Amino acid sequence: MAEREPVHGFGVAVVREDGRWRCDPMDEAVLGDLDAAVGELRAIRSTGAVFGLLAVDDEFFVVVRPSPAGVAVLLSDAAAALDYDLAADAIDLLRAEVPEDTDEVWPAGSLDVLADLGLPAPELQVIVDEVDLYPDEQLAMVAQRVGFGDEFTRVLDRLA
Repeated sequence: MAEREPVHGFGVAVVREDGRWRCDPMDEAVLGDLDAAVGELRAIRSTGAVFGLLAVDDEFFVVVRPSPAGVAVLLSDAAAALDYDLAADAIDLLRAEVPEDTDEVWPAGSLDVLADLGLPAPELQVIVDEVDLYPDEQLAMVAQRVGFGDEFTRVLDRLA
């Protein structure tokens, strides 16, 4: 496989425990490898919700939510699998196809990945469809809607 350009972006681990949200930066390795993201999230010990929000190269985002039953994933743009290992890993995990029409945004995966936390699939679809926004802006909308917007912003400010 050809050497790839460095991937830019961020990963944020989100934890809800005892009614409180906590956000922590993830290792940059998660931007190139879905297994690294899942492993890092599974290592977080919590009785509450644990998931990751990853934004890659101002191109797409991924929501990763491991559970004992498996891993729920939402890839905001399936066509990103043509250029990014993380997106290709997500497509493989989902057993999905890369769309032939790469001019439109086609999400892949579970739009209801955060439904139990207050973000139903139709609302997440609206956020995914906001193609004029960068992935970090879309994820900030997710964070605001679910209720950890301030914590998410603090982590992004530290990463900047």
